[in-house]
Amino acid sequence: MIRLDIYQHFRKEEHPFIDQVLSWKDQVERNFQVKLSDFLDPREQKIFKTIIGNNPEFTWNLVGGGETAERKRAVLAPYYELLEENRFEITLLEGTYPTKFISLSHRDVLGAILSLGIKRKKLGDLYVDNGVIQVIVASEIEPFIKMNLTHIKNAQITFEEKPFSSIMEKNDEWISSHTTVSSLRLDVVVKEMYNVSRQIAAASIQKGLVKVNFRVVDSPAFVLEEGDLLSLRGKGRAKLSDIHGLSKKEKWKITFEKLK
Repeated sequence: MIRLDIYQHFRKEEHPFIDQVLSWKDQVERNFQVKLSDFLDPREQKIFKTIIGNNPEFTWNLVGGGETAERKRAVLAPYYELLEENRFEITLLEGTYPTKFISLSHRDVLGAILSLGIKRKKLGDLYVDNGVIQVIVASEIEPFIKMNLTHIKNAQITFEEKPFSSIMEKNDEWISSHTTVSSLRLDVVVKEMYNVSRQIAAASIQKGLVKVNFRVVDSPAFVLEEGDLLSLRGKGRAKLSDIHGLSKKEKWKITFEKLK
């Protein structure tokens, strides 16, 4: 019965992850194990926190390497365990390249790492700025990356482990807007957020250019919820911060933010 209640609060495609978190919870409860997750995106972190809650039988934390980290590993343990930093098994790798001769983007670096056969869930946040690349990785894949990721595009790069005190923190600035929409369909909200026609919004979604909570959604009719994070390729990120209910004209009053 409890599990059915949990499922009602989340989308059907999120149920497998809910099952995984419930499995971790059961293993810690029954076998007094300590469970370490792969890197979780913000939506998965929200699900994790919702399921575990403030249960006094557990201690848990989410760590991603920096104060502004977006992707984080979770540790779930019996209440008496101490969750020291080394329990999260994350490593900061840094490499440099000559900006005079080559330009690298976040997508270039991520693509190069994934082309090695590494799963996205083994990678935390990734920073590319002014000739410096920093990537937070699960410690178990650190040797593999250092040995195999030696070139990105035409740049030769050597990665070295660095202390987390040297991490490049994000300074994201979000611009807030208030508006009304006829529905919470994805194509309707994308139209407002990115100031494009509904036809362009729908076509972009159907082409797989729109992500909701870091996953491609190709249905214009997909219904958004409060807190959803969106991205439109080439147009940046936005999030549906608040849904304030219906206006007298039966339109949804919403607040959304866009990354400047």
